[in-house]
Amino acid sequence: MNGNDFMAWVLRSPFHGMLSNGMMLITVTGRKTGKTYTTPVGYYVEDKVLWVITSRERKWWRNLQGGAEVKLLLKRKPAQGAAELELDEKAVAVRMVEYLRHVPQAAKQMGIRMENKKPNAEDISCTAKERLFIKIKLLN
Repeated sequence: MNGNDFMAWVLRSPFHGMLSNGMMLITVTGRKTGKTYTTPVGYYVEDKVLWVITSRERKWWRNLQGGAEVKLLLKRKPAQGAAELELDEKAVAVRMVEYLRHVPQAAKQMGIRMENKKPNAEDISCTAKERLFIKIKLLN
């Protein structure tokens, strides 16, 4: 069992409360294959929108290009959403500052220095080249 499998198990279990306020499962359907991919992702909520951050190195998010419906397991309850990608580095940098306001503990693992509770601008700019955001509006 790898780390993603363990996280998925916890998020599906009665113990999900340990992670559910910042983690969920997202299921994406392959555009060419029709195969479904489920992966745990971190998220935060702002103005009734779920924001997910992921690495550009991962492949699953490419199935969301042009927008797509996704299935979610959010706080152990199924949900559906309309997902759009935010790939523009400047927009990602702005969103990352907001992300760190909601999830400040993520700064260290992403290598972003915090100065007076604000992320270092140079670190944000560098990290924005490696990351992207997915905007999800719930449908149900």
